[in-house]
Amino acid sequence: MKATALCLTLLALPLTTHAIDPGPASAQQQETEGWLLLQSRNKAASTKPQTSTPNERELSMQRWLKSYTHEIPEFFDQKQGGTVDSGSGG
Repeated sequence: MKATALCLTLLALPLTTHAIDPGPASAQQQETEGWLLLQSRNKAASTKPQTSTPNERELSMQRWLKSYTHEIPEFFDQKQGGTVDSGSGG
């Protein structure tokens, strides 16, 4: 019974989704949306294959593995790094 209800719910969902509702947007937002659209539709892909050497792949893997050696603190020091000016300056 629950599986049937879940299937019906999933079928009722729209087939497309929008991250931002259509409407007025800043020039910067429109530019960003244009680039994201090109990327998602694969319209501006390079004709030149992007390859890396075995040495580059190894260095990249080592950098990724090294990122796991940093301990994540239980709590972050809220006062470290200064303060944020809450003034209305521009």
